[in-house]
Amino acid sequence: MDFIDEQGFRANVGIVLIDGESRVLIAGRRGRGGWQFPQGGIRPGEEVEAAMFRELREEVGLTPADVDVVGATEGWLKYRLPERYIRRERTPLCIGQKQRWFLLELTSAVERVRFDLTPDPEFDRCRWVDYWRPVKEVVYFKRPVYVRALHELGRLAFPHDGPPAPPTWWPRRWQRAFHDG
Repeated sequence: MDFIDEQGFRANVGIVLIDGESRVLIAGRRGRGGWQFPQGGIRPGEEVEAAMFRELREEVGLTPADVDVVGATEGWLKYRLPERYIRRERTPLCIGQKQRWFLLELTSAVERVRFDLTPDPEFDRCRWVDYWRPVKEVVYFKRPVYVRALHELGRLAFPHDGPPAPPTWWPRRWQRAFHDG
């Protein structure tokens, strides 16, 4: 069971895995067309970093020996679920997610990524993409959180020059936030 706070936000970890060529891993949802970063719920009493390593293993088959932890977001990043995704019959009611995002650098071979370590894997494929590409690939209601996470972690991922410029396809409000932040 995952932890849902008193406001209705499910505690969650998100994982941005970067390779030696400054590309990030996105994974394809099993049996669906969607792409996203590995992520998952934090269990009651579980430490945030422990949840991240558990999800890393469950979702993409990697262990702490395969990665270096570069950093994490300072606080929780939240998003609300669209009304049609809220399951009102469930208790406690979950209206969205609050996430701590981690930036990990892959230190082992990319062939170590695998999806067959759980009986019901979430993903069945992955690809390495340019830094901002996941914002375009993820389901629409998660896009603002992806922008915030990548923006905050970008300073760690690209310590010398900062993250790449935001793409031209971003809405103006995202580009303004990027330059104001």
